[in-house]
Amino acid sequence: MELSELWAIFGPGWWFWVDAVVCSSINVPFLHFLPGIFASMAALMFNCVRREDIDYSPYDDGEWRLKLWLFLAYVVSFVSLAASVGLLIQDSMVKSGPSVWTGTAGVLQCTFILISGLIYWTSHTE
Repeated sequence: MELSELWAIFGPGWWFWVDAVVCSSINVPFLHFLPGIFASMAALMFNCVRREDIDYSPYDDGEWRLKLWLFLAYVVSFVSLAASVGLLIQDSMVKSGPSVWTGTAGVLQCTFILISGLIYWTSHTE
């Protein structure tokens, strides 16, 4: 992958998070960084598998490792999205924690990273 390809995957989501951390009035805990990190890992996991390598035949179990890898990528992506929503809810209920914008930016970060990673995976053919 070239740098421009990585920028196309991760660029849109991380700018929301950078803005939220810079504009935050308190120090954002490391726990709030984890959903974006795991969403980035999931996008990399998606893009490690070429679409042409996957056989969609129900009677052939030749590529079960690729299918398992993609399943784990989906699990990591949805867990990171659920964690960012949970942190948004926590931020909106606790007055002493980060602002609601930090939680909203975390959800937007995960959403845009995962969408751009999946769009890149489905559109990129070699």
